[in-house]
Amino acid sequence: MNEELTGRLRTAAEAHQPDRARILARVERGMSGAAAHHRESSGARPWPRVALASLAAAGILAGGGFAVAAIVQPPPARPDISATPAAPSAPSAPWTPHVTPPAPTSGGPTVPDHSSSTSPSPEASGGTGSARPGSARVQDGPLSSAGSLDASSNTYWAQSNISLKTTQPLTALTLELRISQTGGVQSTGSWRTLPADDFTVTVQHEGGAVVYRWILKPGRTVPAGQHVFAGQYNHAAGEREAQHDGYRVDANGPRDALSVWGGFTPAR
Repeated sequence: MNEELTGRLRTAAEAHQPDRARILARVERGMSGAAAHHRESSGARPWPRVALASLAAAGILAGGGFAVAAIVQPPPARPDISATPAAPSAPSAPWTPHVTPPAPTSGGPTVPDHSSSTSPSPEASGGTGSARPGSARVQDGPLSSAGSLDASSNTYWAQSNISLKTTQPLTALTLELRISQTGGVQSTGSWRTLPADDFTVTVQHEGGAVVYRWILKPGRTVPAGQHVFAGQYNHAAGEREAQHDGYRVDANGPRDALSVWGGFTPAR
């Protein structure tokens, strides 16, 4: 039975108003007709027949109402056999913060410098030694050098210059400048006359000194000529005492390894 027929039957059942008087009259007429053919010989009163007729009419009305209600009652919903219960989700693991342990450090702290980066020692990068004060060898074949305090140095700040001259191109170069920690020594920068992109520069505290290193990158060349490397730094008030400062240069020429080292003359 479709929904349209069900709706029409429901509307008709709700609008139906039974005429009880007509139904009772028809029942009484029917009962009276039957009594005319089968009259009782006794003089009993007719009220039992009336009561039975009333009960019969009420039963007819009730049965009709139940029948209409049964017709228009919507069928029970069928269970959806295709639906499957969802599997219970597994409880989520409690959140645990990720803590990264600090990386181990070695050696002295790196002095802040805009061009600083970590680099190996001179021995690991091709150098053969370290700058030491009190000795000097300022020339080795085509390579010569000189160290001096810059004339712009003052009571609280200084600049140490290394002038390097080579008559032949250099295919490897490590230059080390060592400034003794005499009190308040702190790097304020460095520079060189050669292209900055050709060198890796570091500034570190090592053995009671601030050490600058310039290392020529692989595949780069230092051309023949005169070149300047400079380290700048603050220091304790007073004239800079450079007798404990020093530099060393280790290089490779066209034929063999070259090394020069020395100290610094006072500013003029």
